[in-house]
Amino acid sequence: MIFLQYILPQHFLSKLMFRFAKIETLWIKNTFTRWFVNKYNVNLAEAELENIEDYINFNDFFTRALKPNLRPISESKLISPVDGVVSQAGKIQDSQILQAKGRQYSTSELLADKASEELENGSFATIYLSPKDYHRIHMPCDGTLVAMKYIPGDLFSVNQKTVRHVEKVFARNERLVCLFKTEFGEMAFVLVGAIFVGSMQTSWHGQITPPYGKKIINFNYKDKEVRLSKGDELGRFNMGSTVIMLLPERSTEINLIEGQELKMGQAII
Repeated sequence: MIFLQYILPQHFLSKLMFRFAKIETLWIKNTFTRWFVNKYNVNLAEAELENIEDYINFNDFFTRALKPNLRPISESKLISPVDGVVSQAGKIQDSQILQAKGRQYSTSELLADKASEELENGSFATIYLSPKDYHRIHMPCDGTLVAMKYIPGDLFSVNQKTVRHVEKVFARNERLVCLFKTEFGEMAFVLVGAIFVGSMQTSWHGQITPPYGKKIINFNYKDKEVRLSKGDELGRFNMGSTVIMLLPERSTEINLIEGQELKMGQAII
């Protein structure tokens, strides 16, 4: 499966999945969604709409809302932005981020630019969202958006097997980097695309992909006063992927361990 990912038309397959996820034909939508729920053991009891027939299409189901107050927001200064599993977390050592045992990548490779000094020796958390998870992404702390950058790239899977074997996978996949000003200092929040992730979107811009670009696109928000409070919706993945948080050196180290399951709103500092 790892070898196949190198030769598969990753973007073409993702475009097909994006189109399929928008099909509203009832028997197609309901049959596939029912199969998906059973295959991945999705807990529909948590969803605002518990019946698959009530969703417009598969994408509507995949980005489903949860019942109100189901994910209480901790009073901690930093919360988990998603439901998922910790892939890795810890200190950024001399600008190097741990991907998996024996594999690292740099902050500059991830951000496609030299990172600020306060991030180069800060801390990080990489959280993987599996297909069964809730796929809305929330703000981990209060912050003001400074800039956003779309970085084109590959669309390798980001499951644990691939992460252990593909060199610098998070720094080579398509991704969206959001820079925030927070009480900790600068925070980089990265949405990493993956195969069959047909679309990434943010609450302030809307859909970013598709189309899939070939050049880096920068967005400046310094004069637009886009401010998000802890727990506010930041964006959505259409199909599963990964988020990465980079925090500055003077922030409290993130208290997470590899393999730990998280719920959105849970304290992580």
